[in-house]
Amino acid sequence: MNVRTLAATLALCATALPAGALDLSAMNDSEKAAFGAAVREYLMQNPEVLVEAINVLDQRQQAAAAQNDQAVIAANRAALFDDPDDWVGGNPDGDITIVEFMDYKCGYCRKAYPDVAKLLKSDGNIRFVVKEFPILGPQSELGARFAVAVKQIAGDAAYDKVHDALMTARGDLTPDSLKRIAVEQKLDAAAVMQRMDSEEVTAVLRKNMELAQKMAVNGTPAFVIGGDMLRGYAPYETMRQMVEEQRG
Repeated sequence: MNVRTLAATLALCATALPAGALDLSAMNDSEKAAFGAAVREYLMQNPEVLVEAINVLDQRQQAAAAQNDQAVIAANRAALFDDPDDWVGGNPDGDITIVEFMDYKCGYCRKAYPDVAKLLKSDGNIRFVVKEFPILGPQSELGARFAVAVKQIAGDAAYDKVHDALMTARGDLTPDSLKRIAVEQKLDAAAVMQRMDSEEVTAVLRKNMELAQKMAVNGTPAFVIGGDMLRGYAPYETMRQMVEEQRG
């Protein structure tokens, strides 16, 4: 039994009521009680209609959310895709851009990391942008500040290696552990550590936070894939399908 059948059945029930009785505000108490009893009886006999209606509502809400995401992406394209402070990986000339808002202490960001790497390697035509978005506490901010400082001092290649080291690091992120990473990557550890608390680094993180607010991003990971958003972790195959849909 579908929703259209439900509407027809309710209309038939309503024929026993005075004209205009479907306007609940025009019903008296007895009419409202009769109408409510008819609805209840029908739903008790056909509970699958409720599931069907809920599914339709869910589909409509998802479609509305997707349309809203598309509008917000379009309004913030430059900040999302072309911010010179962001690291760009994958194929810089790719036909699809993926932007990830990420946090080094986010378990799902770490889970997504190999999936994203697999997607970039297997596709070869995806441009990948990282937005440092530390929201899970002091260690998250330490890691993000360290990564941004490395990029500003040593450039994109150094950032790429440090990003990998931070995403795969075990244990806490502390000043000492970050210094060790800098030394392992043959960076000027003192210069990087000093840069971490600079206004130049703070400005990058502030800008990312403000953009995330505009995008209604309040968790990690969050991906912009072309003109659509993916909020939360999704496996490789889901992301691959979204990329193909964008190309289509």
